[in-house]
Amino acid sequence: MDARTVCSVHDVGAALHGGMIKRCFDAHYPAPAAHRLGYADPRRNHLLAALPDAVWRRWQPHLEAVEMPLGQVLYESGSALNYVYFPTTAIVSLMYLLESGGSAEIAGVGNEGIVGISLFMGGESTPSRAVVLSAGHGYRLRAATMKEEFNRAGPVLHLLLRYTQALITQMAQTAVCNRHHTVDQQLCRWLLLSLDRLQGSDLVMTQELIANTLGVRREGVTEAARNLRHAGLISYARGHISVLDRHGLEQRSCECYAVVRRECERLLPAGLAS
Repeated sequence: MDARTVCSVHDVGAALHGGMIKRCFDAHYPAPAAHRLGYADPRRNHLLAALPDAVWRRWQPHLEAVEMPLGQVLYESGSALNYVYFPTTAIVSLMYLLESGGSAEIAGVGNEGIVGISLFMGGESTPSRAVVLSAGHGYRLRAATMKEEFNRAGPVLHLLLRYTQALITQMAQTAVCNRHHTVDQQLCRWLLLSLDRLQGSDLVMTQELIANTLGVRREGVTEAARNLRHAGLISYARGHISVLDRHGLEQRSCECYAVVRRECERLLPAGLAS
């Protein structure tokens, strides 16, 4: 399916709930030209950086640089995947949409990972929706190229299976966190995971969008953000959050953030895949 995008920050909530969406322009650039045009180096994505040289040489001509604007829907629930995506500076939210219209994030993907694991896991589609939550750039690879590489049963297969295990851990920990921890703690976990995927300490994000992502009432996020601000951990204005004290945020968070980060570091260590 074609990637789509909503018109503004205020319409992203509608995208998460299946509302107003319009087609976006999707420009294709070869990787070297894309890099000259200001796109991040593909190897800012940790999985691409871990590719052995032989695999990198095979993939490089096929990697397409793509803009990933806020609210862009990379794939819909139940749809066949034509591409996998490797974010470099963007964050993608994997959302589950309820029949009632509610939504909640089951996992996030940034420069540590890949969007579209169902493609190489054999399911071809997934009941979740992938929506860009923080605008940026990334690279995409055609489904056929990914499947061909995965079926070689070489280092890419093992790398992607380890990443999938890390993603499953994130999903499981998100479910536990949403059930057992306060909105303050959930917000801390979400902010820390987002910072790990971005450069700097600032996030462009409205409280309404965070509430849709966490699957809680906006008033709950407003109160949690106010508590964190009063503690000197963050500052915020409309649509913009700055983390002032990361260590304090980690201390205030539940154990879920540390569990997800440790597992990711264990399964995806620095260096080339083997």
